[in-house]
Amino acid sequence: MEILNNGIGTDPEGGFMKVERYNAESTDKLAYHYKEILKLIGEDPKREGLLSTPLRVAKAMQFLTHGYTLNAADILTSAMFEEDYRQMVIVKDIELFSMCEHHMIPFIGKAHVAYIPDKHITGLSKIARVVEAYARRLQIQERLTTQIKDTIQDTLNPLGVAVVIEAKHLCMAMRGVQKQSSVTVTSDFSGAFMQQETRSEFLSLIGHKLS
Repeated sequence: MEILNNGIGTDPEGGFMKVERYNAESTDKLAYHYKEILKLIGEDPKREGLLSTPLRVAKAMQFLTHGYTLNAADILTSAMFEEDYRQMVIVKDIELFSMCEHHMIPFIGKAHVAYIPDKHITGLSKIARVVEAYARRLQIQERLTTQIKDTIQDTLNPLGVAVVIEAKHLCMAMRGVQKQSSVTVTSDFSGAFMQQETRSEFLSLIGHKLS
């Protein structure tokens, strides 16, 4: 696969590189189609302000969807350690930016993720990277929530996993019902977090009133 040194890429541990890489063939094809889209919406892709727009959007779209190139389980196992710790580990307020698969318009918010280890822990940054790996795809918030939970549960085999996502969907704010202040909250739990006491502790610690 041909790669350009100005796109997206991953480091050996499944993280993100500062130097972005793009697939040259995909970039060219995307740019061609975005040029045609400009024509279809009534614009002139030859005018000065739009000359480089198809290429810029082609690169931007590859970055916004680069989660398809990432393996979330590999991200976790790249920093997986044995540790005799069986208390709640929480990484909260993880910023996320994703694209609604129905309109390809962004939804923006934050994720709160917790797990209770059973023999194995992972690097704290890896939890955030798992969120990123799934968020940087065409998504729905419900699926995103479950994918994060399932990957942590299946890879680390903890005593339980909890995920809460709060997001603002621009497809609701910019079009359709045009409700700018609405926030969507989704949650998913496994194992020990199915118990009311444990779940309530988690929700209290992230400052959420979800019952």
